[in-house]
Amino acid sequence: MGSLTRFSIQPLSAMTRRLAAVAMGSAEPDLVIGGARVLSTYSERILPEREVWIAGGRIAAVKPAGSHKGSAKRYDAKGGIIAPGLVDPHIHIESSMVTACAYAEAALLNGTTTIFCDSHEIGNVMDVAGVEAMLEDAREAPLSIFLTVPSTVPATSPQLETAGGDLTPDKIGALFDKWPEAVALGEKMDFVQVAMGDERSHAILAAALQRGRPVSGHVYGREFVSAYAASGVTDTHEAIDREIADDMLEAGIWLFLRGGPPTTPWHSLPQAIRTITELGASHKRIAVCTDDRDADDLLLFGLDWVVREAIKAGMSPEKAWSMGSLHGATRFGAEGEIGGLGGGRRADLVLLDDAMKPVNTWYGGELVVEGGKITPLLDHELSTRYRYPEAAYHTVKLPEGLKLTPELPTEPVTVNAIRTELPGITLGHEKIRLEPANDWQGHFDRHGLCFVTVVERHGKSDGNVAHGLLSNFALGRGAVASSVGHDSHNIIIAGVNEADMQVALRAIQETQGGVCVVVDGKVSAMVELPIAGLLSDKRVTEVAEEMKLLKKEWEAAGCSIPYMGFNLIPLSVIPEIRITDKGLVLVPQMEIAPLFEDA
Repeated sequence: MGSLTRFSIQPLSAMTRRLAAVAMGSAEPDLVIGGARVLSTYSERILPEREVWIAGGRIAAVKPAGSHKGSAKRYDAKGGIIAPGLVDPHIHIESSMVTACAYAEAALLNGTTTIFCDSHEIGNVMDVAGVEAMLEDAREAPLSIFLTVPSTVPATSPQLETAGGDLTPDKIGALFDKWPEAVALGEKMDFVQVAMGDERSHAILAAALQRGRPVSGHVYGREFVSAYAASGVTDTHEAIDREIADDMLEAGIWLFLRGGPPTTPWHSLPQAIRTITELGASHKRIAVCTDDRDADDLLLFGLDWVVREAIKAGMSPEKAWSMGSLHGATRFGAEGEIGGLGGGRRADLVLLDDAMKPVNTWYGGELVVEGGKITPLLDHELSTRYRYPEAAYHTVKLPEGLKLTPELPTEPVTVNAIRTELPGITLGHEKIRLEPANDWQGHFDRHGLCFVTVVERHGKSDGNVAHGLLSNFALGRGAVASSVGHDSHNIIIAGVNEADMQVALRAIQETQGGVCVVVDGKVSAMVELPIAGLLSDKRVTEVAEEMKLLKKEWEAAGCSIPYMGFNLIPLSVIPEIRITDKGLVLVPQMEIAPLFEDA
């Protein structure tokens, strides 16, 4: 285990006498940060001319400037703003394509010191073993990482998709009982089943509620909000407009306003925040979150960026930073440890400039980011990272001889096509009549189509392959593929010919996971993800560079929605039509549809 982790400082119960002595001036602090303004998330004010006394990695006191007369080590903030470290209440580490230890580097650069992660991606691949491996990884990270236990693995049912994991109510209960950092139930994605009283879904809810754990949610559609709240769900990050956001607040559901890079499907904050700015709701039960970030976007659009987006949308800096720190901590009952600068709290601090951009980060009183760059201390901590079990490097199991494209119809047919639209979350169901043609290219040119195929990769079938057709995806050449097909994480491939699609499939098989672009039979860009087909074993900065090249090639291929939107095409809990290894799934009917019907 690294020397700088969540466990590096003692629990408050062991430190109260020392902290009280420092606060009273009868014992020396370890560090005094002076020359600062202090952002109070408790009173939502910026207090001038303060200094922060730190002892044993915790805050002993915040005092008027010049109060300390002793010889303790001092740090001059030079008039900057000292604020509590940010708390991200809902993220998926796997979306960043890096391990928890590697994720810490980007988080700390962004002023984020605590995250609540839902590891349902690796759970869908490796079941409990994957969740526990990520928990072990998190314990070695220089970051405070807590788990919201994956609640919807698989996302639907074995009739509709093949997942690598099956987290039953008993398994979920056992994770709560074994791991103290398992503090809540992760997002309950099957909101239709919850609202309709599905027995398994409610047994999973009960596993959390019986233990006094809060339940996180994921819901679309105002008609489901009341039943969702009545089922024990008390937060959601999926509010896409002010009306459903308002419904959720009034139903007693915490709102996590999701800020996503504007080029992705995830930027719902500007609309949902209007429940405050236009409908007059209080922000007291509203936090901000990131949800999903690839490695590149993680460095550019961290939780600090989301806070600034809230400011841009009309919140004061003090309220916005509170939504990024104290509110997330309060939702999970951790406000006694994090989220503010009160005595006894962890010394997880951020030095901000006047634009509310992090300059320095202290984690447990240790300076890990200075001047926007990681310190030698953090660089040393990141030089060794947790090694996942060997089984995690062997999760792509494919038979030989898979055919990736459907037969060309010889009679007139109607196609159940999947229409992609920006931003890429919901997908349209489009029926297209096809007359007989000499080859598929004629259909593609006439109707704006390309192939889309999902290949089961967990070794749990005889090689399930489902064929579909994408409309409006605009892929002009070659193929693109990913082993991160949400949420069962089978392999999804889009292409204009069988040969390039086969090259993409083989590339992913050889590396045991990844995302790639293929042009003229050659891989033009690839991010290798050998751990569970989801994670790289490199540092986040390296993966970010690989991701930049992939995005460049992705756009050059003509793809109309970004990589993260592409990964959602198999996600069979969001309307209107999806494709899994079992075929085309109609949502919310939860029925399998044929690719071709009689014309």
